[in-house]
Amino acid sequence: MDDRFITIKEVAINNNCPECYNTNGLHFTFKQKFVETSFYKSLTTETAHELNCKTCETTIYPVNWTDDIDRVFEYQQRAYVPKKASFKLKKTAWLAIGILIGIIAVGIAATVFFN
Repeated sequence: MDDRFITIKEVAINNNCPECYNTNGLHFTFKQKFVETSFYKSLTTETAHELNCKTCETTIYPVNWTDDIDRVFEYQQRAYVPKKASFKLKKTAWLAIGILIGIIAVGIAATVFFN
């Protein structure tokens, strides 16, 4: 099973980085969970976010956020609309369902015909 997060929205913000104090390197990234198995693909409602500084190449964790960053995050989170959850069966799942229906149909036909 392959679980990963795909990027839905990336936003550059003009706040000071808590690490390098640069004002033009911070980026919020909003992601949504994507699950893929051999039978189906699914986009879930589970979301994640992270704040990175492109200047000093570091991840800024919420513990280190300033009040200004918190306010910008709350605004961006309200503005962020995740994609609709979806579920799609792959060919192997449809093949397994077809074989199962065929076996059941043969079993029913055999019981009706031989009784």
